Amino acid sequence: MSEQLKFIVDQLNREPFKKNLNLITFDSLEPMQLLQILNDVLAEIDPKHAIDIREEMPEQTTKRMFALLGMLKYKPPGNHSDVSKFRQGLVTGSKSVVHPILFWLLQKVPELKKRAYLARFLVKLEIPAEFLQDDVINETYHQYEELVEGFKTYHKECEQLRTSGFSTAEIRRDISAMEEEKDQLIKRVERLKKRVESVTNHQRMLEQARQLRVEKEREEALAHQKQEQKNQLFQAEQRLQRSQQQLKDLRQASADASPESLMKRLEEEIKINSYMVFEKLPKELDSMRRTVQYLQKVVSEPAMGQADVQEIESKIKVVDSQINQLIEKRMMRNDPMDDKLTLYRQQASIIIRKKEAKAEELQEAREELANAEKELNQRSDHGEDGGVTVKREEMQRLVTRLRGKGTQYKKKQKEMAELQTEYGVLQQTEDVLHERHQELQKKLETVEAERGISGFSNTQEELERVSAIKSELDEKKGQTLDDMSEMVKKLNYLIAQKKEALSPLIKELRSLREQNHKVKQEHEDKKAVYERTAAGLESNCSKLEQDVKVLKEETAQDENRYHFLNSQCQITEMQLQRAADEVKAYVSSDPQERKKTVREMYMKNIAEQELLGKKLRERQKMVRENHGHNMEQMKMWKDLELLIECKKQCFIKAQKQALISKATRRRRQARVVALEEDA
Repeated sequence: MSEQLKFIVDQLNREPFKKNLNLITFDSLEPMQLLQILNDVLAEIDPKHAIDIREEMPEQTTKRMFALLGMLKYKPPGNHSDVSKFRQGLVTGSKSVVHPILFWLLQKVPELKKRAYLARFLVKLEIPAEFLQDDVINETYHQYEELVEGFKTYHKECEQLRTSGFSTAEIRRDISAMEEEKDQLIKRVERLKKRVESVTNHQRMLEQARQLRVEKEREEALAHQKQEQKNQLFQAEQRLQRSQQQLKDLRQASADASPESLMKRLEEEIKINSYMVFEKLPKELDSMRRTVQYLQKVVSEPAMGQADVQEIESKIKVVDSQINQLIEKRMMRNDPMDDKLTLYRQQASIIIRKKEAKAEELQEAREELANAEKELNQRSDHGEDGGVTVKREEMQRLVTRLRGKGTQYKKKQKEMAELQTEYGVLQQTEDVLHERHQELQKKLETVEAERGISGFSNTQEELERVSAIKSELDEKKGQTLDDMSEMVKKLNYLIAQKKEALSPLIKELRSLREQNHKVKQEHEDKKAVYERTAAGLESNCSKLEQDVKVLKEETAQDENRYHFLNSQCQITEMQLQRAADEVKAYVSSDPQERKKTVREMYMKNIAEQELLGKKLRERQKMVRENHGHNMEQMKMWKDLELLIECKKQCFIKAQKQALISKATRRRRQARVVALEEDA
C-alpha cells in the first residue's frame, strides 16, 4: 500500500498536475479534496470533466465519474457483492476506493486518453426500435453508422502513418536540400554555358559529345545484354543436366518398383500421417488452446498490485508444501506393485518421447524439402523470365548444395513414383467401377422401357421431393398470412386505444409545459442568487477554516512541547531522588542500609557469578579427564548389547529348527503307521 501511495504522489507532483504533495498531506486530505483530485485526473483524460465538484450536486458527480470509469473499462476490486460498497465509497470519497482508482488511472494516462477520444466517436447512440421505423430517422442512422466506420478507417490509417517512421520534418529537410542542390546545378550549368560560348564551333563539339555519350550508353547496354545471354545459356545447360538426372532417376525408380514395395511404403506413410493427424497435431492444438485461454484470462483480469502478487505467492507456497507432503506420503507407502509398474511406465514414456522426436524430425525434413523445392522453382522461374540474373558462383554453390541432398531427393522421387503408380491403379479401378455403374443404369433403363415406365425411378424420386417441399411451403404460407392478419388487427386496435388514452394527457401536458417554463425561469433566477450568496459564504468559510487550522496546529505544538518538558522534569527529579537515596545509604553506618545500595547489590552478583564460573571450570576439567574412560565403557556396553542380540537370534533360530525337526519326525511316524496298517 505504501508503494501505491508513493506512486500516486509522485505522479501527481509531475506535469500536468503539479499538486506539490507529500505522503503525509496526501493521506490527510479530506474526502471532498480527494474527489477533486480524482476529478482533475479524469479531466486530464477527458477535458469535458474539467469542472469544480463544489459547483455540482454529489449525485451528478458520482454519475459522471461512474460513466467515465465504465467507458474506460475500470474493474473495481472484489466480487460482485462489493459493487454497492464501491459505489458508496466513491460517493463519500473513501480512501480505500479512491486510491486504487487513482493508481490505475495514473498508470495508463496516455492509453486512457486515446480510449476516451475514440469513445466520443465510436460509442453508438442507442435509438429505440420504434423510432427506427421512420424512414428519415432510419436513413440518418445509417449515414451515422457509415461515418463511424469511415472514422475507424481514417484513424487506423493515421496510426499507421504515425508508426511508419516517416517524419514531416525530415521530408521537409530533404526537399530543401534537393532544392538547394538544384539551384547549385543550375548555376553551374550557366557558368559552363558562358565558358563554352567563347569557344569556336561549340555547337558542333556539344553535338559530338552528346553522340559519344549515347554510344557509351549503347555499349554498356550491349555488354549487359551479352552478360545476360551468357547467364541464360549457363542456366539452360544446368536445366538440361537436371532434366537428364531426373530422367535417369525416374528410370531407376521404375526398374526397382514393385507392387509389394509400393504397398509397404504407402502403409508406412499412412501410419506416419495418421500418427501426425490423430496424436501429435491434436496435442499441439490442445496446448495452444490452453495457452490462448490462459492469455485471454490474464488479459481479462484487472491490473494487479503488490498486495495481489504477494497473495498469489503465498498461495503458491501453500500448494508447494501440499505437493511435498503428498510426495513424502507416497514415498513412505512404497507399494511394491507401483515399483514394478514404474519400470514399464518409464519405458513407455521413453518410447513416446522417441516417437515424438522422430515425428518432429520428419516434419522438419518435409518442411525443408518443401522450402528447397519452392526455392528451386522460384530460381528456375526467375531464370526463364529473365527478371533476375544468377551469377555463376551462386549457381555453383546451389548445385553443390543440391548434390549434398541428392540421396534424400532420390528417395523422395522414388516414393513419388511409387505413389503415382498406385494413383494410376486406383484411377483405373475407379474407371472400371464407373463403367459398371453406367452398365447397370442402362440395364435399369431398358427394363423400365420394356415395362413402359422409362425414367420411373428418377421421376418418382423427384416428384416425392417436390411434393414434400410444396406441402411445407403451403403450410408455412398459410401460417404466415394468418399471423400477419392477426398482427395487423392487433396493431390497429392498440393504436386506437393509445390515441384515445393519450388525448387528455396531451392537453394536460400543454398546460404543464407552460407552468414548467415559468417555474424554470424562476428557478434560474433564484439559483443565480443562491450561487452568488454561496460563493461569498464559502470564501469566508474557507478563510476562517484556514485560520482555525493554523491556530489548532499551534495549540497542538504547544501542548506537545508542554507535555514533553513536563515529562523531562519528572524524569530528572526521579533521577536526583534516586542518587540522593544511594548516597545516603552508602554513607550510613547501619550495615543493613548499606546492603540495600546498588553498589552492594552489584558486588554481590559479581561474587556469585565468579563462584559459579569456578564450579563450572572444575566440572569441565572432571569431564575432560573421564571422557576417554567413559567412551570405552560406552563402547563395551554397545558390544555387550550386540552380543546379547546375536545370542537372542541364535536362540530363536534353534527353536525354529527344533520345531521343524519335531514336525518332520511326526510326519515320518504317521507315514510308518499308515504303511503298517496297509500291510
